[in-house]
Amino acid sequence: MIDPGDKVIYPAPSWNNNHYCHLSSANGVAVETTVENNFMPTAAQLKPHLKGATLLALCSPLNPTGTMFTEQQLAEICDIVIEENKSRQADEKPLYIMYDQIYSLLTFGKAHVNPVSLRPELKDHVIYIDGISKCLASTGVRVGWAFGPEHIIGKMKSLLGHIGAWAPKAEQVAVADYFKDKTQVDTFLTGFKAQVQASLDELYNGFQQLKAQGFNVDAVVPMGAIYLTLKIDYIGKTTPAGDLLKNSADVNFYLIKEAQVALVPFSAFGNEDNMPWFRASIGGCSLADIKNMMPRIAAALGKLK
Repeated sequence: MIDPGDKVIYPAPSWNNNHYCHLSSANGVAVETTVENNFMPTAAQLKPHLKGATLLALCSPLNPTGTMFTEQQLAEICDIVIEENKSRQADEKPLYIMYDQIYSLLTFGKAHVNPVSLRPELKDHVIYIDGISKCLASTGVRVGWAFGPEHIIGKMKSLLGHIGAWAPKAEQVAVADYFKDKTQVDTFLTGFKAQVQASLDELYNGFQQLKAQGFNVDAVVPMGAIYLTLKIDYIGKTTPAGDLLKNSADVNFYLIKEAQVALVPFSAFGNEDNMPWFRASIGGCSLADIKNMMPRIAAALGKLK
C-alpha cells in the first residue's frame, strides 16, 4: 500500500509510527497533539497534512497516553478523510486510515468508537489492527489480526505467509474458540478491567495529591489501555549531587535512581525532549507497588532545587 516516498501521517506522541515509516521508506509526518485534547489528534490539526497522503495512522485507546477518541472527535476526522478522498482523481491513491484498536476492550466509562461504525462509507478505506496481547494480558502470545479492504488484506496474508516467526496455528485456533464464548470473555474482562482501572486510578489520585501538596506535577484522567499520562515538570532543576536535569530523560533517570520508578518520557514517542510529559504503565505493577512508590516519588522530587 505504501510506496517509497509516500506520505504517512501520525500523531505525536504515538507508538513506533516513525519506525514503521522508516521500514517502508515512507515520508512520516508527525502531528503534534496537546493535553487540551488529551493528546488525541483533532481534525483541525490533521486536515492541513492530508493532501497527497496515502495513510493516516490512528490508535484509540492510545499508547502511550491511555486516552481515547470521543465519538465527535473521530467523526470529524472521518469526515475530512471522506472529503479528501472525494477530491482525488481516479488515478490517484486514496487516503487510507490504519486504525489500531488493540486496547479497545480495555476502556473505562466511555465506549470505544471506530471509523466504519461512525461512517460506513469509509469501509473500503480503513484497515483495522487488533490482537490479544494487551486486552487478555497475553503479551507472550502474539496472536493478532487485521481486517479491511479485501485487496489489501490479501496482500497482507501473502506477506505473512512467508514470515517464519509468527503465532502458531494452535494459538490462533485457541484464540478463535475462546472469543466464541462471550460469557467467558466478559467474565475475564470484568475482573481484569477492574484491576487495571484500580491501579490507574490509584496512580492518578496519587499524582493529584502531590499536585495539591505543591509539587509541579499533573496527570490526565485514565480512559483506557494500561497507561497514564503524567506531567513531571522538573526539567532545569538540580539534584542533591549538583547535576542539572537538562531534559525529560534526565528527570526519568533521576527518578529511577532516587525513587526506583521507571517511566517513559514522551520524547520516546516522537515529541521533543524538553516536554515534561511521561508515560506510566501499570502492566508490571501491583496496587501495593503503586501505593508504596508514591512516597518515594515525593521524597525524590522534594530534594530537587
